[in-house]
Amino acid sequence: MTTEVYLYDAVRTPFGRYGGALAGTRPDDLAAHVVRTIVERRPELGLDEIVLGNANGAGEDNRNVARMAGLLAGLPTSVPALTVNRLCGSSLEAAIVASRQIALGEADVIVAGGVESMSRAPWVLPKPEKAYPAGNAELVSTALGWRLVNPLMPAEWTVSLGEATEQLREREGITREEQDEFALQSHRNAAAAWDGGFYDDLVVPVPGVDLARDESIRVDTTAERLAGLKPVFREAGGTVTAGNASPLNDGASAVLLGSSAAGLQPMARIAGRGVAANEPQYFGFAPVEAANLALKRAGIGWGEVGAVELNEAFAAQSLACIKAWDVDPAIVNRYGGAIAIGHPLGASGTRVLGTLAQTLVASGERWGVAAICIGVGQGLAVVLENVSV
Repeated sequence: MTTEVYLYDAVRTPFGRYGGALAGTRPDDLAAHVVRTIVERRPELGLDEIVLGNANGAGEDNRNVARMAGLLAGLPTSVPALTVNRLCGSSLEAAIVASRQIALGEADVIVAGGVESMSRAPWVLPKPEKAYPAGNAELVSTALGWRLVNPLMPAEWTVSLGEATEQLREREGITREEQDEFALQSHRNAAAAWDGGFYDDLVVPVPGVDLARDESIRVDTTAERLAGLKPVFREAGGTVTAGNASPLNDGASAVLLGSSAAGLQPMARIAGRGVAANEPQYFGFAPVEAANLALKRAGIGWGEVGAVELNEAFAAQSLACIKAWDVDPAIVNRYGGAIAIGHPLGASGTRVLGTLAQTLVASGERWGVAAICIGVGQGLAVVLENVSV
């Protein structure tokens, strides 16, 4: 016998550009801010644990950033905390871990979320294989992608994320024009959502930082401007550009999960979870099976789904998933996606989960899917049910 798990609240920071407004804020401070905010919004609840996702963990986010966030947020030292890493899916994984604890009756209320400062991700210097090396050493950036690759890994698995996306769009027959159109819609949807007040309760500005909205949204972009951008990962025949891929970002997000013992009106119920994996170079396609599994476990089909939040790592991989699911593109990311909003790796999972919950509340639709692709060939998905319909 398991306990039903509900999503009661969701918050996030505005997402800052790489080197932008949030670059001066430590990741543990960003995480502390969303943890503190979501707890203060529900002061009547006791908190059993904090579970946060983080993809890098190589700099100021080391040493179990979830525990650092709880301490910096001023929570009692008796509240334990766990940091999990499933790369881009880390905070959605955090929500899944937390939901399982609640389902098993091991906790009643957990804050789950994630954080990433890609601006502040450090360079690392590998230790030499022998003492007193005579040559130079190379610093390696930890902001994104493969580094310090094991030479035993097959070369086709370790291509860049952009090259992997080029291979996926070739396999799935996705054109440059489709990608640019998708990216343009992401910016338009995000800008309209902000103007319409959709994010007013979801986003909490960072104290001392002059940033009220997501910093990467380009309200003035056009199809012509996107079409004029050069491919980044392939000189000949490439289609993936800076305009139809998610940018590098900084930010944090969190959701409040609990059992019915929390005694509050929930936004949604967690109805199904799914994780899947495929070849690393086709990482962008892994959400397809993850979402299919989550829907199966929720006991529903795609025909009943009214809203989808899919993290837009790249336009091409998003289009590949949408086509494979055979869903109406109009129900996907109707309030903008990561191409416009941004993709701070460890924070994106609960960003899409919280946005999905808010979308269901706003629309009155019953069922929604939150999904995310993950580097090295994995995907995660969660099905939410709107319990107020």
